[in-house]
Amino acid sequence: MDVAIIDYKMSNLFSVQAACENVELSSTITSDKNEILDAKVAILPGGGAFGVAMKYLSDLKLDDTIFQFVDSGKPFVGICLGLQLLFDSSEEFGDYSGLGLIKGKVKKFKSHSDNSTKYPVPQISWNKINKTNVSWDDSLFHNNTNGDFMYFVHSFYVKPKDESIILSKTTYGNTEYCSSIQQNNIFACQFHPEKSGEIGLNIYKNLKKDYCS
Repeated sequence: MDVAIIDYKMSNLFSVQAACENVELSSTITSDKNEILDAKVAILPGGGAFGVAMKYLSDLKLDDTIFQFVDSGKPFVGICLGLQLLFDSSEEFGDYSGLGLIKGKVKKFKSHSDNSTKYPVPQISWNKINKTNVSWDDSLFHNNTNGDFMYFVHSFYVKPKDESIILSKTTYGNTEYCSSIQQNNIFACQFHPEKSGEIGLNIYKNLKKDYCS
C-alpha cells in the first residue's frame, strides 16, 4: 500500500482518496495502526472542529500512531485541519491542545472590510501561495510555481514559532498567514490540493514519483 489516509471520523477522506487514484497511488482509508505504519506515506486530512478532532484521535489511539509514523522518517502529509492538528494548540471554541509535533498556535481570522471589499470568515476561495525564503526544490512543491492558486476553506490559520519551516504564505484581506510548512519528513498545507485542479495534483504526483515509485 502506497498511502494510508488516516480515518478519525472527520470529513474530506474520500476526495483525498480520489486524488490518489487520479495519479495512480494505491491508498486505503483506515484507522488501523498496522496499516498506517506499513504504508509508504500517511496523510492526515480533515475538516471540522479542532477539539472534536483531537478527541477522536485520542479515543482511537491514532495520536500515538501518528507519533510513531513521524518517528519512522517516512513522509507524513497534513491537509487543512490535518495541518492545524500538528500544532501545540488552537483557540477554536476555547483553548485545545494539539499533537505538538509543530511548535506554534492556531489562530482565528477576523472578518473585516477593506474599502468596498468584504473578507468574510471562513475564507472559501481560490488564493495564491507565495514563496518564502525557503526553497521548494526539496519539497512536494518542486513542480509548482510561486503564485499558484490553490483552493482554501477555513476559518483558522497556523502561526509556527519557527518561521524557517514555512514554505508558503498567503494573504487574505489584511492578514498574511502561513499556508504550508515542511519540518523534516512532515509536509502540511492549509489549502486542499485535491480540490485545486492539476496544479494541486502536482503534490500527489510528487508523492508518487518521490516516495512510491
